[in-house]
Amino acid sequence: MGTRGIAIVDMDVKKLVAVLNKAYSDEWLAYYQYWIGAKVVKGPMKEAVIAELTQHAADELRHAGMLAGRIIQLGGTPVTEPKEWYKLTNCGYDAPDNPFVKNVLAQNIQGEQCAITTYKKLLNYTMGKDPVTYNVVLQILQDEVEHEEDLQAEMEDLQTLLKSVK
Repeated sequence: MGTRGIAIVDMDVKKLVAVLNKAYSDEWLAYYQYWIGAKVVKGPMKEAVIAELTQHAADELRHAGMLAGRIIQLGGTPVTEPKEWYKLTNCGYDAPDNPFVKNVLAQNIQGEQCAITTYKKLLNYTMGKDPVTYNVVLQILQDEVEHEEDLQAEMEDLQTLLKSVK
């Protein structure tokens, strides 16, 4: 924890840490949702979807690391109990209980759309007040926008494939 690094934050640091811990919780739940989805998904285009979900899982885990690092820089502690993730989450967790490709893609598109909304709010919250957190959040938001685009492209390909076999 650097005192000057915290001093440049022009906002309530404890509140910022709390908001970042909510996003951190989202990232861990998103990581697991992608990871387990890649293990259980079934149906057409399964291999392409597994590759996409596996990559997104790795990105979500990286995001959790970025947020944990920033929380620690601000003198906070990242959430240490996984059960707390469910209490703090902005976006929730959608178990892939129906593992058909279309359902798994739809669940993850919805999750990415929530993440985009969450990180846009965080950008607005930190803009002009905490440039370091702003830049961390901007990097994550760029990935989340790309994830949504990737998943929607997979869904479009799947729908085209399903129409062609009718």
